Amino acid sequence: MAERIRNYDWSSSSLGPIETWPSVLRTAVALCLESRFPQAVMWGSDLITLHNDAFSLILGNKPPALGKPFKEVWSEVWEDIRPIAENALAGQATFIEDFPLLIERGNSPEWAYFTFCYSPIRDADGQVIGILDTVAETTSTVLTNQRLEFLDELARSVVNVTNPDAIMATITRMLGEHMKLSSCAYADMDPDQDGFTIRGDWAAQGVPHLLGHYHLADFGQLAVERLSAGQAFVIDNNLKQLPDHESAAFQALGITATICIPLVKEGRLTALMAVHDKVPRAWSAYEQSLIRDVSQRCWAHIERVRAEVKLRELNESLEERVALMVAQREGEVAEHHETRKMETIGQLTGGIAHDFNNLLTPIMITLDLIRRRLEDDRSIGLVDAALQAADKARVLVGRLLTFARRQTLQPSAVMLEALVADMRDLISRSLGPTIEVVVNVPSHLPAVLVDPHQLELAVLNLAVNARDAMADGGRLEINAVMDRVAAGAVRGMAAGNYVCLRVLDNGCGMNAETLQRCTEPFFSTKGVGKGTGLGLSMVQGLAAQSGGGLGISSAEGEGTRVNIWLPITEDPAANKDAELDEAPLAPRAALVLLVDDEELVRRTTALQLQDLGYQVQESASAAAALQMIEAGLRPDVLVTDHIMPDKSGTQLARELRQRLPNLPVLVLTGYSNLSPEQMHGFDVLAKPFRRSEIAERLSSLVCSLG
Repeated sequence: MAERIRNYDWSSSSLGPIETWPSVLRTAVALCLESRFPQAVMWGSDLITLHNDAFSLILGNKPPALGKPFKEVWSEVWEDIRPIAENALAGQATFIEDFPLLIERGNSPEWAYFTFCYSPIRDADGQVIGILDTVAETTSTVLTNQRLEFLDELARSVVNVTNPDAIMATITRMLGEHMKLSSCAYADMDPDQDGFTIRGDWAAQGVPHLLGHYHLADFGQLAVERLSAGQAFVIDNNLKQLPDHESAAFQALGITATICIPLVKEGRLTALMAVHDKVPRAWSAYEQSLIRDVSQRCWAHIERVRAEVKLRELNESLEERVALMVAQREGEVAEHHETRKMETIGQLTGGIAHDFNNLLTPIMITLDLIRRRLEDDRSIGLVDAALQAADKARVLVGRLLTFARRQTLQPSAVMLEALVADMRDLISRSLGPTIEVVVNVPSHLPAVLVDPHQLELAVLNLAVNARDAMADGGRLEINAVMDRVAAGAVRGMAAGNYVCLRVLDNGCGMNAETLQRCTEPFFSTKGVGKGTGLGLSMVQGLAAQSGGGLGISSAEGEGTRVNIWLPITEDPAANKDAELDEAPLAPRAALVLLVDDEELVRRTTALQLQDLGYQVQESASAAAALQMIEAGLRPDVLVTDHIMPDKSGTQLARELRQRLPNLPVLVLTGYSNLSPEQMHGFDVLAKPFRRSEIAERLSSLVCSLG
């Protein structure tokens, strides 16, 4: 632009030759040309235009603006911007954001949005003699925001609609009004992929409706080819773009411009969404993108509702299976959306748990060794108390790992009294001192069949929900009773006897609408960033997958009651704290290669193994262990930590198996999130461990050698 300004013949303009320009004009133009931001100088009473290279992008395909009055450059919108320019000439600077203008800079008029500032340029006497226009086009941002706002409003308008025809009517109406269309319609294709029936449409005032049955072939070969191939059919003016015999079908319906979006499923044209205008219309990229997005959402909503209608129409003998399938689907969706967050939490928690377990391991080993050497009952009692405390710490760390990961259900016989009692301290700490926690789970209740870790997570979720509902304090009660459930009384549950675990609070409660939606995945009333909306849906999925059910009752100001029905089992509940009476000693002389980068863990573990009758060769790293093997060491068993800086324990074990194919391997880990591929062929023992646990594992491995 500097070159063009220098070469322009200014002698015929009101500015005159460049040599005669006043210094303030030279300075303004120089500053404008140096700017990378779109700027233009409008000079004199005619507002002669001078601009920089960046401003050329604003002009687009307009004729050259240099040296022309600004009102000629922007003649189509001059009446909109003239008052702003006059204010600037009067000495008043103006800043406007996202100003809409219908401009001509291409093949047809287009709406564009600009954020700009008109600043007066004054001479040495303070008189306004020009305007500096600093401008940025915001069309893309404005249209994107409009699109997102419209799609959000559309989603909210149909989210609770259960009638497919009502969904069609709502979407076509909102789209037609938003895009200022003549009509908008939705159609289902016949099996022959030619006939189609418009089942839902919207028409502007005075425009006839399009409901009815039609043949796609009547609208021309181009329409058939594009739509059958899954491509959008876009026509700005059928009188110009289509042969007379093809445009006749459109003209008969009062349609001149159209966009038609196909739905192709399994290679077949299934449905159509179309928007129409009775006059020629150059469809913008924004409009074409919006109709694509809306059609996809429309089909998704209608397919969802139709699927729900089909489910309701199934006979009673299928209801239980359908309910289970829906619960499984919801669980899969929830798990998919939680994966990324859980991976991050799992990594953080796993690292912390690993460090804690490495601290607990030497403590528990040392206490075990000391206990074996004590003779007086008082000292033994003190050590037993310390071991019990360490065991509780081990359980707590294990629970943290459980909360951080979404695990496959591993149902087992569980006594609710023991499970809830073990959680009481954790629940009390989570709820704080202003909430009273009351637990009443009778010991005579039979065992239930459920994944204990997932049930703990479910109870904790319910407790936290209750805490959030009792901002000013309150009372949380957890109890359990035997319950006889009749057929159809609880959705998805067969008739029979169950144990019902109940969680009750006296908080703010829920209104009818919230209660109806509270188990929907991602529905939350806690605000952005304060809840995933997955807590109750996870509890519901756990109950359903366990063969039980979930029931929630609540009212505003009256608190909330959650019932979890769990199936009864006759299997005996496992005693997770049970300890073998006597740890088995080494069945024969055996050499153990012990690898652990934590010296304290390695030394105490070695002492424990030696006390059990094993010979122990220690190594502080995987690399050092490999060097020992290369030097001729032939251990009977490898006992290795998993997480080490140079190489993991499982990687070391695989390398040693290449040299010693039958080498038994016991992997010790403070972070039990090992994949099946990593565990394949190896025994795994979680840290911290008791003497009996490692003794039993080693004895079994040594005996397997024969």
